[in-house]
Amino acid sequence: MMTKPLIQVNNVSFEYSLNNNRSIQVLNEVSFDIFPGEYVAIIGHNGSGKSTLSKHLNGILKPSSGDIFVSDHNTKEQKLQREIRKKVGMVFQHPDNQIIATIVEDDVAFGLENIEVPASEMKERIDFALEAVGMSDFRKRPPHHLSGGQKQRVAIAGILAMKPDCLVLDEATSMLDTYGRRDILDVIRKLNNEGMTIVSVTHHMSEVAEASKVIVIEKGQVVMVGTPREIFQHYELLHRLQLDVPVANQLARLVHEYDHEFQADLIHNDEIVQEVMRLSAKRGVYVG
Repeated sequence: MMTKPLIQVNNVSFEYSLNNNRSIQVLNEVSFDIFPGEYVAIIGHNGSGKSTLSKHLNGILKPSSGDIFVSDHNTKEQKLQREIRKKVGMVFQHPDNQIIATIVEDDVAFGLENIEVPASEMKERIDFALEAVGMSDFRKRPPHHLSGGQKQRVAIAGILAMKPDCLVLDEATSMLDTYGRRDILDVIRKLNNEGMTIVSVTHHMSEVAEASKVIVIEKGQVVMVGTPREIFQHYELLHRLQLDVPVANQLARLVHEYDHEFQADLIHNDEIVQEVMRLSAKRGVYVG
């Protein structure tokens, strides 16, 4: 029996209204499904519509035409908004915009109060969420004393405490340094391994390589869907779309040009190492 999609995007179009009865078309008949447990990356250059699309997945924005269903709940139905946002949580680019309390654990509790979680259940949920993102030791700290990566982990904890089925991250690592981004990726990977559905809007191709499915957006339309390895093979098309490929894939392609036995479709750093070891062993060359 086939698994039912958690999120169904059916022929969705969206336009922003301007003054003088003018509007800007941002999404144009977008369709795709997201299944439970998937790790989906949405990519596209600036202005492609990817962030606007992400805000449709839990009803922050509503389609001008078409429909989005979250576990059969239509996001257009205002009375279902709370249920939809319990199922699909959203983390944004700037953690300061999501953190409102003066103590970390109070901030995590804020969302629980909004959805009227009983006080007897709150502590367990807060403990679970802070543990999940590795911030238990910081629960009594003021958020403004934390690093950017730590703040983003608190923002994620606030969503996790509500126990959603899906976590949507809209450029959630773009403002972080390398260490902060790595920390958040570790959290995301752990949550996905434990069964949570992840949707990540990002321009970091090393993050895209972590996904199980990639959706490429251009001018408000879906132009490609596939695994990261499949998508990154379309190097020339991605280049025309002003998108890149991971450094590991760039390196693999360069080496392949000089040594055709070296695989050109590698996308992870550890794959590069393994391929060097494989060819070295095959050719009787010792690599220390």
